[in-house]
Amino acid sequence: NAVTARVRVDGYSMVPTFQGGEFIIVSKMTYKFGELSRGDILVFHQPRDPDQDYIKRVIGLPGETVRVNNEQVLIDGQVLDEPYINEAPRYTGSWVVPEGMVFVLGDNRNNSSDSHSWGPLSMNNVIGRAIFVYWPFSSLGKIEHPEVVLAAP
Repeated sequence: NAVTARVRVDGYSMVPTFQGGEFIIVSKMTYKFGELSRGDILVFHQPRDPDQDYIKRVIGLPGETVRVNNEQVLIDGQVLDEPYINEAPRYTGSWVVPEGMVFVLGDNRNNSSDSHSWGPLSMNNVIGRAIFVYWPFSSLGKIEHPEVVLAAP
């Protein structure tokens, strides 16, 4: 328990990456020894209800401006290439990510309580990085964290 956590995915905010009812292993040590990257999938205590644990993808890093407009996510004005999402976001907004925080979104953008609803996430709330699905056996395997790239301007 000191180095990993086991978490059950509840709901459908991360579809198609995760399905409700899947169980995953979370590395609590990843960010003790390495840097967080855009595209990482985090498990964290929800800022408004710390008894609730959420799972989301890192989109914005400290110092960046995240803008959602015309069904696209832009980081400092550059479009984010997101092949993993369920559908394009139907909402708009703009957020500046302060130091010590990240901006997280669910892959099922229009059905997710995430930073677009409650703002940037403090790194103090992060439990760790999702690394492995262990149930159901049909989903068994390492969780890929593709490098999320910004489209050329």
